[in-house]
Amino acid sequence: MSMAVTGPEIERLIALMSKLPGLGPRSARRAVLQLIKKKETLFSPLADAMVDAAAKARICSTCGNVDTQDPCAICADNTRDPHALCIVEEVGDLWALERAGAHKGRYHVLGGVLSALDGVGPDDLNIGKLVERLGGGEVTEVILAMNATVDGQTTAHYITDRVSGLGISVTRLAHGVPVGGELDYLDDGTLAAAMKSRRPF
Repeated sequence: MSMAVTGPEIERLIALMSKLPGLGPRSARRAVLQLIKKKETLFSPLADAMVDAAAKARICSTCGNVDTQDPCAICADNTRDPHALCIVEEVGDLWALERAGAHKGRYHVLGGVLSALDGVGPDDLNIGKLVERLGGGEVTEVILAMNATVDGQTTAHYITDRVSGLGISVTRLAHGVPVGGELDYLDDGTLAAAMKSRRPF
């Protein structure tokens, strides 16, 4: 059994940091140590920013994006193409596409993928709101930007079935997205090429 070498406040911070994606106990300990070393220039401003973000962050009621306003900045932007709706699994995927500047339309975040193994069905995702948005008649193209995984493709097929009969063109990302790849880990050039090379699904 390992013994704590710091006070309970620091140990709690390390434990919480270790729950973040990509950070295990050792990485969290190093990160916390770095924060403490740079208390004035990094730690205090980070703590303030986290408190501010926690108080103001909200989920967009239109698309499911995370922002400090509702509707989010993307949904409120009148210069974006309202006819092209890009469907993504998670907010991180939306942010990746935006970072690449690959899509000038609007988005819809599902909040996950269908997965029989994990017990995730259509009612567990933001699909009902999607169907409602598509029924408005403004959207003429749905772009399926699902991760190239079995569950991602299953979800894409399900959405395609739900969209059929609405007179909406359905396309999907093409070249550049490897099988088994996840959008948030791809470089900007690959994402931009995949968006430009989309094809009917």
